[in-house]
Amino acid sequence: MEIWKIALFLLGVVWLLQCFGTWMQMRHFRSVMSAITDKWSDGHLGAGNARSRLGKGVIAIVVVDSAAVIRKVLVMEGRSVLAKFHPLLEHEGKDLAQLKAELEQVETQKGRGSALNQAIQQLEKIKQSSEHALQPVRI
Repeated sequence: MEIWKIALFLLGVVWLLQCFGTWMQMRHFRSVMSAITDKWSDGHLGAGNARSRLGKGVIAIVVVDSAAVIRKVLVMEGRSVLAKFHPLLEHEGKDLAQLKAELEQVETQKGRGSALNQAIQQLEKIKQSSEHALQPVRI
């Protein structure tokens, strides 16, 4: 068998492994999201991501209650499809504004900080839109 046939075969095997790994990671993501929505039907969820060409990618999920107190912070970091969500227990119970202030003090906004900021911005937009929806209309 010629070398190019072997190389093509190996490329196909690696591609199939990548597809399987991506499917497993998406299954994990859906199970985490399902668990969050089953556990907390009230409150809000914000998600953010940060991509890097050579570094690790990050997905962050922040769950808050109706008073903007953080219930759960989950972060998935990694360079491969083997990455899984891990909780950041140090942020649970804090106010969302407190987490935002802590992130602003950090000089670098790469990776985890950037993903968390995106999730916080998403939650702030949700809060603003719900406040506008609840204001009475004057005629």
